[in-house]
Amino acid sequence: MNDHLTPLRQLVDRSNRIGDDASLVVYGGGNTSAKGRVVDHLGREQQVMWVKGSGADMRGSIETDYPALRLAELTALRDRGEMTDEEMTDLVTRALMDPGARRPSIETLLHAFLPFTHIDHVHADAICALTNHAEGARVTREALGDGFAYVDWIRPGFELSKIVGDLAHYEGVVLAHHGLVTWAEDSNECFQRTIDVVEAARAFVAEHSINPGPPPRHDDMPVEELETLLLHLRGVLSHSGHRVLRVDDRLREVADHPQLDTIVAGGVSSADHMLRIKPLSVALSDTGPEKVSRAVEEYTSAYESYVQRNADSMPEGYSGHDPMPRVALVPGVGAITTGQNASDAKVAADIAVHTHGVARTVLDSFGEPEPLSDVETFRFDYLPMELYKLSLKPAPAEFAGRVAIVTGAAAGIGRGIALSLARSGCSLVLADLDASGLDEVASTIIDAGGPEPVTLTGDQSDSSVVRSTVATAIRHFGGLDGVVMNAGIGVTGSLAELTDEKWRAALDINLTSAFALTRESMRALQVQGIGGSLVFVASKNSFSPGANFGAYSVSKAGMVQLMRIAALEGGKSGIRSNAVNPDAVFDNSRLWDSGLREERAAAHGIAPDQLEDFYASRNILKRRVTTADVAASVEFLLSDRSSRTTGSVMTVDGGVAGAFPR
Repeated sequence: MNDHLTPLRQLVDRSNRIGDDASLVVYGGGNTSAKGRVVDHLGREQQVMWVKGSGADMRGSIETDYPALRLAELTALRDRGEMTDEEMTDLVTRALMDPGARRPSIETLLHAFLPFTHIDHVHADAICALTNHAEGARVTREALGDGFAYVDWIRPGFELSKIVGDLAHYEGVVLAHHGLVTWAEDSNECFQRTIDVVEAARAFVAEHSINPGPPPRHDDMPVEELETLLLHLRGVLSHSGHRVLRVDDRLREVADHPQLDTIVAGGVSSADHMLRIKPLSVALSDTGPEKVSRAVEEYTSAYESYVQRNADSMPEGYSGHDPMPRVALVPGVGAITTGQNASDAKVAADIAVHTHGVARTVLDSFGEPEPLSDVETFRFDYLPMELYKLSLKPAPAEFAGRVAIVTGAAAGIGRGIALSLARSGCSLVLADLDASGLDEVASTIIDAGGPEPVTLTGDQSDSSVVRSTVATAIRHFGGLDGVVMNAGIGVTGSLAELTDEKWRAALDINLTSAFALTRESMRALQVQGIGGSLVFVASKNSFSPGANFGAYSVSKAGMVQLMRIAALEGGKSGIRSNAVNPDAVFDNSRLWDSGLREERAAAHGIAPDQLEDFYASRNILKRRVTTADVAASVEFLLSDRSSRTTGSVMTVDGGVAGAFPR
């Protein structure tokens, strides 16, 4: 083992342990450091400081998340009288040993100005509960004693770094609305000191609770009422961009608290939280549609006014954030959070659990929580060095925040559509009879980094299964934007030979299931109020039927007519309906199993292994049609790129003249 790497390895280990405790830091919050010596590229020994990189998450962090900086160049800055954030960022970055390394933490100088080998800075809930009220300084002294300095809120930067650097004769520093800074010469001792101080704060808070019991519990919101709330709320919130909603009952006690409005007004527990959940959440004590709309309207108006009041402090090149709330607290439910996908919404929920949990603790132990001032909130909300963390996120994919249902998704065309939509960031409900096939598709999506889909096994010709499919989209993602009617079977046989059972099976699975899903989807989309797109996967046979394929051809022709009626009836609600007519798609398809390939080959007088080439040879382009071809057309019809298209049929058949729509 290289001795010069030992402090870095200790730092990573300590940071991982801190990151594993969400009551200390969440999602990129806090920062840690270690000092040591390395040999540079010219063979010179240099004293360096490793510090957590901006936006890095301590949980699961690795060595490259902790860039090394030349310590002498950092400590030399301490003698300066003042320094802008931009100057500080530039000078700190110049001290990097590796210019291509991760950008160091905004609080790098705070660590550099303290003369200790190992330093922890955490945003512990218990510490914030001590500070975030009018008596924060007094309560902190009572809880931790005179060994810890107390610093009122100062925005992270050069000024705060110098102040903390002058407090090295204390055991640690408590930063109001921010967190705790501790240090030691030994890494394990530093970690233990952090834990011990936080435990002391937690015990003090618990001892001083003036309301130790749980608040009165509201009745659980009925499921149907919750579904209606989710649809309406998603519709209101999505006017500035589509988003996924997620219900989280961990904040149920907070949402049921009789002083919910006071808790919400307390703002975020640690300033870092506002970067992901905004400075304030919205309380929805009345969930009637008009009340919800008014509450969101008042929230956005207040946020826009806050931005206007502080316009002089807006960094050059920036404009106001999306004014919509990220977190709604609902009595009888808990929290409803938003994001580009369910994982993103869960991040917001995880942070809200801590930030509102602290406000509730403050209220129940010390009195009304005290938020940062309007001016100081804005100065952090739009702090360029913190906004940089958000810039590290990749640009949203085309379907980010959108939700779609795909039936028949376990194989063939449905599988291809699901994979394509997931690559574009869509949150999916995948339905099929084949549970193992659905699991494989879901695993493929997750392994490729797509949003985790929800799978549902059942017969889509059963109306109760269809209702459950739509309800699943609402409960897991808050609503839906697109529906792909793809479930289907191939039924062969001449009209003279077809049994009633086969005829009904073709109509039930290919047509009636599409009708039932259209009905349930349109009901939900109308409540949601932001339009939507229905795509019917029909067939070339809709316009060019084949002999001995009558039941299938009739059911697919009926699907096209169903699509047209849905377009006529859904237009006033912004609901578009279109169809794709593929032909002879073989890859990953089960449609050709159970003898269909052999029967269709016999109908054309060829061998079964010649069927794919036969179908390709009869189209104008002389090309095989793949699931990817169909998926691309479906994705187009679901997207805003086709926002002026409804009632159309898009052929994906290589060009079959007899199947031209017009």
